[in-house]
Amino acid sequence: MSRDRGGGYGEAVAKALPDTVQVADRWHLMENASAAFLNAVRKSMRAIRNAIGAPTITPELLTSVEKLRYESYLRREDTNAAIAKLARDGLSIKQIVRRLGHSRNLVRQTLRGGRTDVFHTRQQSLDAYYLFLEGQWSGGCRNGAELWRRLQSQGFGGSLRAVGEWATRRRRSEAVSKQQLQRIPSARTIARLMTIKRHCMTKADAAIEAGVPPLVEARALVDQFQDMIRKKDEAKLDAWIANAKTSLVSSLAMGVLKDRAAVRAAITQPWSNGQVEAQITKLKLVKRQMYGRAKIDLLEARLLGTA
Repeated sequence: MSRDRGGGYGEAVAKALPDTVQVADRWHLMENASAAFLNAVRKSMRAIRNAIGAPTITPELLTSVEKLRYESYLRREDTNAAIAKLARDGLSIKQIVRRLGHSRNLVRQTLRGGRTDVFHTRQQSLDAYYLFLEGQWSGGCRNGAELWRRLQSQGFGGSLRAVGEWATRRRRSEAVSKQQLQRIPSARTIARLMTIKRHCMTKADAAIEAGVPPLVEARALVDQFQDMIRKKDEAKLDAWIANAKTSLVSSLAMGVLKDRAAVRAAITQPWSNGQVEAQITKLKLVKRQMYGRAKIDLLEARLLGTA
């Protein structure tokens, strides 16, 4: 039986059909590996900031929204410190939750190092155009509306406001050193640059690889795992688990270890969720074509009519 990585599915199949061979879906395994690397990047954001040479935050240069986010960061640091202190005292996650009143997920995430960045930087529409913007700015174009029009000729589909805010922040920073002008990319952007767009990395991005070796190791392990699935090289699975258990992608390794039989079957068996996922995609497409307002009878008629 082919299934995704949800623990409940495996338990249900084991109870109902104990003799059935369970096969973890290969697409979900690849997705799990990519998500594990993204999580590793998020855990490493503080080290990434140090590697790039990000400055101490200057409140005078922040926009109103950034000031609110910075104040939120300071509160988050106080919470992190309180959780870390109780963990050092030997309290379990359950005891920390009861003592501080925070959610179990927040406490677990803090202890795993997932809440350490100054800003939760998100991927923005301008991310792909910063080099072009810097070139235009250095060439003397300082007007936000004109920069926006020039960006549109390059394929930019974002708003004038986004460009205007960038120009305002850039103008405020004129007196600041060049090092302080560096912007830390989002975790998702860094993960993409370190994996599928390695040929597009800038000097700042290359500094991440040089300054955060555990992240490079995590990327190599993810590459090995995905290559193992593509080439159906089941013999390397145990060695990969042993190496990954002490890395930034240890959560992926532990998940694979718990579900080892199904993962091994995914590598050796031809079965997958492909047909099922295709039917689900088709159902969602038909539903969205009707703006999500179709009742079950009309949805059934359309699906059966096209079958």
